[in-house]
Amino acid sequence: MQETENDILKRVRKIEIKTRGLSNEIFAGKYHTAFRGRGMSFSEVREYRAGDDVRDIDWNVTARSRKPHIKVYEEERELTMMLLVDVSASRMFGSTDRLKKNIITEIAAVLAFSASQNNDKVGCIFFSDRIEKFIPPKKGRSHILMIIRELIGFQPASPATKLSEPVRFLTNVNKKRCTTFILSDFMDAPEDRPALEDALKIAGSKHDLVGIRVCDPREAELPDVGIVELRDAESGRKVWVDTSSRAVRDHYAASWRDLSEKIDATLRHYRIDTATVSTDGDYVAELMKLFKQR
Repeated sequence: MQETENDILKRVRKIEIKTRGLSNEIFAGKYHTAFRGRGMSFSEVREYRAGDDVRDIDWNVTARSRKPHIKVYEEERELTMMLLVDVSASRMFGSTDRLKKNIITEIAAVLAFSASQNNDKVGCIFFSDRIEKFIPPKKGRSHILMIIRELIGFQPASPATKLSEPVRFLTNVNKKRCTTFILSDFMDAPEDRPALEDALKIAGSKHDLVGIRVCDPREAELPDVGIVELRDAESGRKVWVDTSSRAVRDHYAASWRDLSEKIDATLRHYRIDTATVSTDGDYVAELMKLFKQR
């Protein structure tokens, strides 16, 4: 049943109350600490002092002067967070009481309110196998509520996924460095992988990329419920599967592990910090773990 405008507004308000509370109580300070490097611009070089971060050493100056020197940065006044949100058909799956879409919406809202607490701009790119909608970065509560409203009610033109599209679009539309969260199940078409890797390589050299992978327990493991018809939400392809067969269930689980390992390997290769959130799990704990790792 199609949601009415009033239904959507009620859900926006409900999500605001929950996620704004979380961002106020838990995430705002930790977000600022974890991502403070995203908006740092080079200021000067000075000699190394005890206690300085060795990661800031300028090896070229150190080699020329034969004394250790570090790069000094200052925080830019205007920082930007970009949310790359997967709106393909696979987000509508969920075997628990929450769809992947619900988790993505809540996490996006928490991150947006956390950025707002630090007076950062927030922008959003909705994608499927194309750019479905671009919301330019702005500040303020009304802007964030508009993003949440779109997350709840947006209807994409395409059911498919092509992750290279939003990453490439990000590079073209954002010239200044920003922190970018990719919120997706990362179930991309195999033929898109070379284009995605090229896009990640370019975007990663300019922006701080972070992956938030949202999945469901039933994507990793089939229950024994006899013969069932499974349908691919993005391609529409249907297939009958005998879930009572241990060999079938094992093959399904192995295929999922292989896909997950490939996704993880790609993100690791491009040094993209990642959190994996399940529809039956606690996304707060996973976000906290991600922030602490940085």
